[in-house]
Amino acid sequence: MTLDTPLEEAGLLRLDKKNREGYEKLGLVTIGDALLHFPRRHEDRTRFDRFPEGGMEQSVCLHVLVSDCRSFFGRGQGRRCFEATVEPAGGDLLGNRLILRWFNMPYLAKVLAVGHRLVIYGQPKESKGRVLIDHPDFEIVEDDEATAAPHMGGIVPIYPLASGVGQKPLRSLIHRLLALVPDEAIPEWLPEGAGGSLTRATAIRTLHFPASMAELEPARRRLALEEFATLQLELLRRRAEFRQTHVTPRAGPGRLLDQFLANLPYAPTGAQQRAIDEIRGDLLLPTPMVRLLQGDVGAGKTLVAAAAILLVVEKGADAALMAPTQILAEQHFRNFREWGEPLGVKVRLLTGTRDEGGDLPLFQNQGGADRPGNVIIGTHALFHGRADFENGLALAVIDEQHKFGVAQREALLSQGEGVSVLAMTATPIPRTLTLAFYGDLDVSILDELPAGRGKLITGIRLTTQTKQAAAFVLEQLAAGRQAYIVYPLIEESDKLAAGAATAAYAEWAERFADYRVGLVHGSMNSDEKDAVMREFRHGKIDVLVATTVIEVGVDVPNANVMLIFHAERFGLAQLHQLRGRIGRGEHKSYCVLLVDPKQEDARARLRILEETRDGFRIADEDLRLRGPGEVLGTMQSGLPDLRFADLLGDTRLVEEARKIAEGMLANG
Repeated sequence: MTLDTPLEEAGLLRLDKKNREGYEKLGLVTIGDALLHFPRRHEDRTRFDRFPEGGMEQSVCLHVLVSDCRSFFGRGQGRRCFEATVEPAGGDLLGNRLILRWFNMPYLAKVLAVGHRLVIYGQPKESKGRVLIDHPDFEIVEDDEATAAPHMGGIVPIYPLASGVGQKPLRSLIHRLLALVPDEAIPEWLPEGAGGSLTRATAIRTLHFPASMAELEPARRRLALEEFATLQLELLRRRAEFRQTHVTPRAGPGRLLDQFLANLPYAPTGAQQRAIDEIRGDLLLPTPMVRLLQGDVGAGKTLVAAAAILLVVEKGADAALMAPTQILAEQHFRNFREWGEPLGVKVRLLTGTRDEGGDLPLFQNQGGADRPGNVIIGTHALFHGRADFENGLALAVIDEQHKFGVAQREALLSQGEGVSVLAMTATPIPRTLTLAFYGDLDVSILDELPAGRGKLITGIRLTTQTKQAAAFVLEQLAAGRQAYIVYPLIEESDKLAAGAATAAYAEWAERFADYRVGLVHGSMNSDEKDAVMREFRHGKIDVLVATTVIEVGVDVPNANVMLIFHAERFGLAQLHQLRGRIGRGEHKSYCVLLVDPKQEDARARLRILEETRDGFRIADEDLRLRGPGEVLGTMQSGLPDLRFADLLGDTRLVEEARKIAEGMLANG
């Protein structure tokens, strides 16, 4: 037998149609598949938790005896309930009892019976004097396996399942396979000595059936290192492949950039100047630039992007800036036209509904270049070949890069030869994620905010305090400021209690009858959204009721108040992005997070936003709570999945994996 031997050919499985479909759904076709199907958790069945006498915050693992069973209809239409009363399996002189309860699972009446011994796992709660566990995991313990491996008497693995695949048969199968497959059949992937004393085979065996709970973490780290090294090798190969392209240096002498910076009413921050210098160095090399620019909300990424673009167009080539929304593209267009036209740089806007600016007359070029290249700013329309880069596309700036997929970026880059890339994100990315997933990019970080920004105060309040929040907004409006009121939904929903922007708009218009109230959301067409945003930007609308369509790129310095309703429905990073729309002017700003009074856990989760404006600290917490998907978006699709990584705690492993991958690539 080898790892490629099909499970059925190994003679260890006899599958009917339902079983076979279940195993195929889990991806378990070969012996190797089964050995790499790891548990989702482990239970220490050498000793069980103390029998609960009341509700508990954590789940417990218990060995119990069923003393009573009953089925009945509970409250609510079709709410059928099955209950099993259990007591400690070893007998209970104190008379402790526990109720196991399942809803709408009537078949359990044929599965569980008085006298059965079970191992159960679930969280106890107290209700009306009874201690209950709803929908616990359970296994029936047969007499002949009361202390026998692999189901009892040790650290027992609990595997992910599918319909037709039972926990005990799967556990037995993997236990037998591990006994039959020798270590030599499980090849090492890392170079000799790279994984320390723990071999790959030993780590795999340990993650299934450890001798103690303490053995699990070293085994996880051994396999996490392998995963990270695989990922880093792929990223380094991408990097090497991209840098095989040879181009003439893309940076001009910098006269346009110098004049642009001299015309600004403020000096760039130290972080901005550092990023500009790094980009300039990249563009002077004979290989394309691939750089990620990370900057917290309000850190001034657009100015850095403008510097990169001016360096390229001074050389006579074209540059593109791609934004995820029409609102953001139009805002960039206004800024770049204001900056570029006095320098003789033609700026064009290209979106799904607008194409303008391309026929603007060239101003007298004071920068010294014979004929600067053009700048085209747009949305997804840039993918479709309509841009017609007459001087050749040399630089693609991708704003809010996590909003775009790999295929979309490649469609843009295919419109030129050896196109340099500057990807920008206002979502601070934790250090481990940057190392793990952006190893094919150089990284610049803007960790300073420009001077002249007012203080921003964040507070958590209850949705029942809306009247007081409205009174506070009125005070700010009377002082000449503007406000955002943000909702998670566009329309009211029967399934969700969260407020909807369209329903709330009329209420706010009535509340603020002496002021002008506008509404913007994602279902409006581009012209409608643009008209509303233009009026808000020019002060013709005082209060903007909105959904998250305003999350990215809207810059109205006079807006200093934001109410975010049902903030418990947003991730921390998204809330941080939203509140970044205020605090952009000189006035003190206020972000009020309104949460459902029943969501006490959410209030605790959101408290970090009261404590800090440090986007990297917030991103770390968001990663811990929600996982890497929120942070990474779609940018790094196509990379290997990570099953063992602790993406907050494994920074050193990523660094070690990077060195291993560099060595492997160097050695072929």
